[in-house]
Amino acid sequence: MINQRDIEVIEFIKKTQEASSREVFEGIGMPISYATVKRVLSALVDEKLLIKKGQGKSTKYLISPAYEILYPVDIESYYEKEIDDREIKESFSFQLIPEILGNISLFTHNELEQLNVLQSKFVKNTTQLSELEYKKEFARLAIDLSWKSSQIEGNTYSLLETERLLKEKETAVGKTKEEAIMLLNHKEAIDFIVENPDFFSTISISKIEDIHGLLIKDLGVDKNIRKRRVGISGTNYKPLDNEFQIKEALLSMCKLINKKENVFEKALLLLVLISYIQPFVDGNKRTARIVSNAALINHKHCPLSFRTVDSVDYKKAMLLFYEQNNIWAFKKIFIDQYQFAVDTYF
Repeated sequence: MINQRDIEVIEFIKKTQEASSREVFEGIGMPISYATVKRVLSALVDEKLLIKKGQGKSTKYLISPAYEILYPVDIESYYEKEIDDREIKESFSFQLIPEILGNISLFTHNELEQLNVLQSKFVKNTTQLSELEYKKEFARLAIDLSWKSSQIEGNTYSLLETERLLKEKETAVGKTKEEAIMLLNHKEAIDFIVENPDFFSTISISKIEDIHGLLIKDLGVDKNIRKRRVGISGTNYKPLDNEFQIKEALLSMCKLINKKENVFEKALLLLVLISYIQPFVDGNKRTARIVSNAALINHKHCPLSFRTVDSVDYKKAMLLFYEQNNIWAFKKIFIDQYQFAVDTYF
């Protein structure tokens, strides 16, 4: 986590545009040693918040192009301001996908090391399971994912009620028909990506539309790319409202994700970018969660249930990406949920 010392260093470099380690040491006015400053600079480079150019005594440090996307944000402080008081990026950024996300890595070396250790544990665990045991664990995760993904969208079914519905087709008393349909649609979509693991070997607009179609079936929601404006509660961010621009943004996203080699980056980008583009009238975040898991399953990685995510925290992290194009809070959720999934299932 970034501390005050790190912030002082970053702010100095932002002000000077570039600086050597000696210039940073002499300029920040903090009672720390030169050796400590060099360690801080090295750590900030590893965190991808700074970049360095030159060698030896000619080395200079600059703010990374990834800075705005990866910089740690104090979520609670950020949301102390009301919607109209927050300074935000109100419109969709056409540069974000091809020019910024296309040229940076989202995870630090330490984060990737943590995720890869977890993935190795997942592989080891699954090789020790029989086919029946493996299917049972996937079924358990599917119930949890169906429940949590629906709960994030306002569904009031409990986890136990969801299990009864998905296993025994028993609807809960006092719940709406639409809530049951939403949960059953999730199960159908999850079953599809499990039974067809190669379906998302490449990402395409038509495949994303297929998953969306499964998730909104019988819910009275329009299929296909929307042709009208949508608003998002809790924010002044305005998604694209032109059908052709939406398709262009989706195509750019697909190209980016198909080009990325790291599976964790593919999955995280699908989670945030489908939601950010808002290609459909409704069901965007649900589609993002299932398609992201499809990418993980396709590459034989552990899928996520999101079971322990607080719905409000999820929405705040998503709104932060809408408003600032900052992925820090959502990346933390992703890593935490990957840890939870590996430790809990399989």
